[in-house]
Amino acid sequence: MAAIGSRRREKPLTAVPWPVLVLLLLGLFLQLVWHAVQPAATAEAKDLTAPPTAESLRVAGLGAALVVSRATMLWLQAFDNQPGVSIPFRDLDYERVTQWLGTILTLDPRGQYPLLAASRVYAEVQATDKRRIMLDFVYRQFLEDPDRRWRWLAHAAIVAKHRLNDLPLALTYARAITEYATGPAVPFWARDMTFIILEDMGELEAARVLVGGLLDSGTITDPHEIRFLSKKLEELEKE
Repeated sequence: MAAIGSRRREKPLTAVPWPVLVLLLLGLFLQLVWHAVQPAATAEAKDLTAPPTAESLRVAGLGAALVVSRATMLWLQAFDNQPGVSIPFRDLDYERVTQWLGTILTLDPRGQYPLLAASRVYAEVQATDKRRIMLDFVYRQFLEDPDRRWRWLAHAAIVAKHRLNDLPLALTYARAITEYATGPAVPFWARDMTFIILEDMGELEAARVLVGGLLDSGTITDPHEIRFLSKKLEELEKE
């Protein structure tokens, strides 16, 4: 009787029938070929979908509109970085981006970050048509709350003037600030952008009329602004 613990002698490879060896080698070969011809896994960018309504987001957030608006803004900002792929801003659907930004502002009308992102992030792309989409969005949102949103339209006017070389568009934005942003917190340099752009356009008579009208209206009470406008009117009258 064999001793306990003796090992069963293993058969050598030569003992395996050659048809079995052929089948094993053939299976290994086919497996290698299969993996070689498979396409490499690629990450595909997802398109930005239309946003849900602000009310549905508010309900989903159990009424915490501010929390939902900030979380949605963070999600939108991170949308260009998807698993395995990075999407340049210029490749995003800007109409959809503005829809999301508008929904976020509806949730938090006093929030400033969506307009900051619109004017100073998304509007910086090297694509004229998309810049215009974003600047128009800022303009429309400014009209909803001029005294609180004037700074973003002022930046839009600068972008229109220096990046788009579109002085008429810059003038449209500047005039909107002059006409609608009349609160005490609006600095005079923002309200006075209109006549500066008129000067750049060579519209000196229109600039003189505007400055004179501002001084005669009685709405300008800051002594520094009055001195600035008075000096500017003197310079315009000499030209």
